[in-house]
Amino acid sequence: MDLQLKGKVALITGGTVGIGLAVARGLAKEGVKVAICGRDGERAQREATAIKAEFGIDALGFASDVSKVGAAEAAMAAVEQAFGGLDILVNNAGTGSSETILEASDERWQQYWDLHVMAAVRFSRAAAPLMIKRGGGVILATASICAKQPLFYEPIYNTTKAALVMFNKCLANELIPHNIRVNTINPGLILTPDWKKTAGILTQGTDTTVDQYLDNIAKENTPIGRFASPEELADFYVFMCSARSTYCVGSTYYVDGGWLKTIE
Repeated sequence: MDLQLKGKVALITGGTVGIGLAVARGLAKEGVKVAICGRDGERAQREATAIKAEFGIDALGFASDVSKVGAAEAAMAAVEQAFGGLDILVNNAGTGSSETILEASDERWQQYWDLHVMAAVRFSRAAAPLMIKRGGGVILATASICAKQPLFYEPIYNTTKAALVMFNKCLANELIPHNIRVNTINPGLILTPDWKKTAGILTQGTDTTVDQYLDNIAKENTPIGRFASPEELADFYVFMCSARSTYCVGSTYYVDGGWLKTIE
């Protein structure tokens, strides 16, 4: 199946590790020129160099704290200078949380609001004019199953990811007249380095190994009984960026191994 992606330009935030890096690699495999950004600029450059060497496409890596005012404009300037424009934006940067509502400070709420919501607002707002110049584009956001089915220990994450879903729905309605398709992906259990790190912390001093802990989590929560790999999830992102998904607008897609216990 020809996805008609060759020669397109994509920017992936949080693109140096986990889901974001897998998406960048998946797009590069289809001939997309990719820009990846993260807080660790050296890592971003290293991963971009590896992508360029493996797939033979142009790639750019640079440092960006997407939660900060001005980060979006700087990122778009870098991408436009390197590639002349932008066709695809993946608002992927984010991280989990752990707190209670009664104990979490205003500063902590603001930190996650800026990372999960305002970063998407600013990057989308900055990307849209570049896409309009090229006749259209695609904006995807990584939210979470927790936007619909919250986990008890991360109320801030749950809340901000739910807000991201609604923002993308509103954005989709505003941008589709410009042929810019906006959609949201709600992943379930994806075996990212964050999950492995968390499992390592939680199993310290116990007889349970990291693999056993993760296996138990998957079997207790998902009918499929396993985690997905970032690469497995990335295949769906690549399809959603392609000309094969042109009637997909303003929707939220669950890729969760059956974890969601309700229907939309």
